Amino acid sequence: MPHTLPSTEVLLSALGGAPARAEPLDSSPRSRVWRVRRADGRPVIVKQITDDGDTGADADARFARELAGLRLAGRGSVAPALLAADPAARVLVLEYVDDLGRTDDWMPGYADALARLHALTGPGDAVALPAWTGPTAADAESFLALAAALDVPVPAAVPDELAGLLQRLDPTGHHALLHGDPCPGNDLRTADGVRFVDFERASLGNGLMELAYFRIGFPTCWCALSVTAAPLTEVEAVYRTTWRDVTGTDVPGDLADACAGWLIQGDALVERAHRGTADQLARVPVEDFEWGYVSARERLVHRLGVVAGLTRRHDHLHALGRLGSAMATRLLERWPGLRPLPTADARPWY
Repeated sequence: MPHTLPSTEVLLSALGGAPARAEPLDSSPRSRVWRVRRADGRPVIVKQITDDGDTGADADARFARELAGLRLAGRGSVAPALLAADPAARVLVLEYVDDLGRTDDWMPGYADALARLHALTGPGDAVALPAWTGPTAADAESFLALAAALDVPVPAAVPDELAGLLQRLDPTGHHALLHGDPCPGNDLRTADGVRFVDFERASLGNGLMELAYFRIGFPTCWCALSVTAAPLTEVEAVYRTTWRDVTGTDVPGDLADACAGWLIQGDALVERAHRGTADQLARVPVEDFEWGYVSARERLVHRLGVVAGLTRRHDHLHALGRLGSAMATRLLERWPGLRPLPTADARPWY
């Protein structure tokens, strides 16, 4: 049964009175979304953050992140405009954006908008959002334990390489506005460019952690994708060019580090509701588990191959790359039916 549109003074004021029509839209289990006709006939989007499966404090935190993320994104044309907010009811009223739907050549515009989003913030915004949370020492230990469970010898240099990786991934000093879940489906394709929605995981950090999505297979998304060859070269060039045009500087950091960071995070193998509930890498040798149309082992093989390819001549991750290549080979030997990730033009998103 569709949920009832909330009725609060803030919402009714933003709508100009009682809405003419409210149509529920698909959304995550942790939010409710409606396309609403204002009293004057104009459409807007109303989103309510819920505490389904969460404590009230967690829902409040997600609302606060989304509100802050939208306000910061409002500095540029990369998100629907925030029209009103009611923190007490966790309700947001947003500009209605006409989505053109799937387009064949979607990635360059997506990369351009992602760079523009990341470039909107700086050191002066340090307290506006939490810092990005990356892999931890426990993640590194779990990754090494996975290698042992697969009977893959760990080169002696790998533990030190992982320790150095964690230090380099520290978000301190990076203030890019990160979406937190920039997946196909969380972007709207418009005549004027891409607009991002769903900022519940927004944070501040290094934009390379989200540029890495193209290589590493969209790690926080149900629709894992493989982007290679010319399309990958193009989107990374678009991102870097846009960043340079907007900021006057080159993109900071190392893409190999960003991809390796996603590789060792077991929580990037499962949907949000299951993150933090178990050591997901420890599950891989004993069970395969699907998220969307792709299994955990298939996601992991792709990521291992990406990191191995990026680190063949890397000064700080060479041994990790060799380990990754060996682990990918072992996974495919044990489970030869594992499929490559679908390409970006072969996956239905919606």
